[in-house]
Amino acid sequence: MIASSELILNPDGSVYHLNLKPEHIATDILFVGDQNRVEKITKHFSSIEFSLQKREFKTQTGIYKGKRITVISTGIGPDNIDIVMNELDALVNIDLETRTIKEKLTSLNIIRIGTSGSLQANIPCDSIVLSQYGLGLDNMLRSYCIDEISETEIEDAFIKQTNWDLKKGRPYVIRGSEILEKKFESTTIYKGFTGTAGGFYGPQGRVLRMPIQDTELNSKMDQFEFNGIKMTNLEMETGAIYGLGKLLGHQCLSLNAIIANRATGTFSEDPYKSVDALIVYALDKLAE
Repeated sequence: MIASSELILNPDGSVYHLNLKPEHIATDILFVGDQNRVEKITKHFSSIEFSLQKREFKTQTGIYKGKRITVISTGIGPDNIDIVMNELDALVNIDLETRTIKEKLTSLNIIRIGTSGSLQANIPCDSIVLSQYGLGLDNMLRSYCIDEISETEIEDAFIKQTNWDLKKGRPYVIRGSEILEKKFESTTIYKGFTGTAGGFYGPQGRVLRMPIQDTELNSKMDQFEFNGIKMTNLEMETGAIYGLGKLLGHQCLSLNAIIANRATGTFSEDPYKSVDALIVYALDKLAE
């Protein structure tokens, strides 16, 4: 039995942070960071059966072209992903009444829909990036036993090519779901490594009033390459989603609408249109 201090439930029996019960979620789930983006997705649903918000975690479940889908806002960063992934898994794989792990486990399909800036000149604004790998710089996942799921050869190459300071922790690399990749890929979608930073400013090379440990890290990451695969973009969630998903037995994929290109210094003329196009694309692929 899992102790109440470890699996915390609310008085109504829902999981602590998300405030959800098992019947509230589908097995196909879309993640967004911004709570205001939830309804930008569910406005396409033919019906909504459930809606709830607690803190930054907003959840809506409904029907799109006959497919039951849940949309959840995760907020920002790997720490929030740790909360959301663990509590979603508890909803489907732990009996909340007996606090015991179920004999038959359920695998969720989790697709992140985000926005990002590309790191390569050939990945233009308004395109879509599919993250083949999450390259985590955040250390959160190192709290778990990830040696059997991480790509150590790629990690070693990244450390060497960027002269990474291991005092910041060892980067990890996790492969996204190959099943979902085949389902969502197209000839117009770009693939590669998506970097996951543990913060928005210093961890992503931004300097305001504090000096950072490596002022050249961004350009080093731009140039990183392994077996022809390059860094496509930098954000704050994908690596954590991929790692926890693989450890827990879920299929996870991250899709980003590219609204800026750092290499060329350009920005989308209509970023909202780009995001809406990604939303419809993801929904249609999920409903197939």
